[in-house]
Amino acid sequence: MNRPVFVLCLILAKSLGAATSWIQPGDHIAIIGNTFADQLRNHGYVETLLLQEFVDEPISMRNLGWAGDTITVRDRPTNFPTEASTLTEHKTDVIIACFGMSESFAGDAGIENFKTDLKKFIGSYQGKSFNGASDVRFILVSPIAYENLGRLTPHWQERNRDLKRYTDAMASVAAEMKIPFIDLYTPSATLMESTEDTRMTTNGIHLNRFGYWSVSNWLFNGLMRRGPGERKAWRLQVDAKTGTLNGEGAELSGFAMAGQDFSFEVMEELYPSLPPPMGDGLTEALSDLRDRLTVENLDPGEYSLMVDGQPVATASHDEWARGVPIDRSPAHQEAEEYRGAVIDKNTQFTYSWKALNQVHIVGERRNSPSGKALPQEVKEFNELTRKKDESLGGGTERKTRQWQLVPDTKLTN
Repeated sequence: MNRPVFVLCLILAKSLGAATSWIQPGDHIAIIGNTFADQLRNHGYVETLLLQEFVDEPISMRNLGWAGDTITVRDRPTNFPTEASTLTEHKTDVIIACFGMSESFAGDAGIENFKTDLKKFIGSYQGKSFNGASDVRFILVSPIAYENLGRLTPHWQERNRDLKRYTDAMASVAAEMKIPFIDLYTPSATLMESTEDTRMTTNGIHLNRFGYWSVSNWLFNGLMRRGPGERKAWRLQVDAKTGTLNGEGAELSGFAMAGQDFSFEVMEELYPSLPPPMGDGLTEALSDLRDRLTVENLDPGEYSLMVDGQPVATASHDEWARGVPIDRSPAHQEAEEYRGAVIDKNTQFTYSWKALNQVHIVGERRNSPSGKALPQEVKEFNELTRKKDESLGGGTERKTRQWQLVPDTKLTN
């Protein structure tokens, strides 16, 4: 790991500590905030990671984010469910609030007003009970850093100075009001300084698919109060010469050698890590988020990993000795299908929460059959969301699978 990222990881680990998670088993969670918050629903990484974490008592999440929202401007369509009614219907236990990006454009002159507005905003939720049993818990999340995309982002350094000041302001307000705070600016700042690494945004501000994969892992660690060193991933090790097997996140057994081939069983204790949208070109810090198999003492040559007969990865003996990321095993494919189901559930909820076309609500079509049907459709989409939510409980099945390493010469002959 390069030194700047390593230092940032140490800072983040110290700030998170080993305390109890801010998310508890069975929590009903609502996300509110700006475009960053809104688009979390279209990627599903954070929600999937939380569902995998609390598989015995699943969490339930609703994304109420809205592109362009700020803490003082949050307009909503006429005749659609209000935020308060939606939070109550969901029996919300905890709210995750993501703000600060739009507000930071006010620069130094706007910081004091921002802090005042933020205190009022947080205070408007304090003491309210949406679950009928306890006061809602509130978690504040900072903006991400602004990415250096060369000529596309000529003022990225100035923007990051402002974003850092607003992140610090959010941290001070959170400390004063005694609520949890997750800093996404700090871990994202270093990785966004150079255009040489894989791009994380489309325009310096809005994350792309890879950006949401990366930042969602940081957000999940923050919610769980884990430092980067506490990341739970598969770390599987095999010595091809002695047959010694070691595993973290999975139990390895049954080593069997046949010529240059060998096989072993992997009993999945943890769910696999969610694969990144692209496999190569990750910095070392981000590579640590992926599951990995290390095989020592292979004879020289190329070897392919097969899991339950399916090809998963091919690498040289030297690459296997250094460790090869495993992203395409059957378990990883099932995890991706599960994430797809999470995204589908979020889409159904969006239809009940957002007006996709105001003309059916207050416009010329409000008295048409489709306009008149809209209130009932909102209820039906909510019911569909609830049923899909229930189907997500329990996660995917963790299995015992047969892993085999085969020389490529054997596969081609």
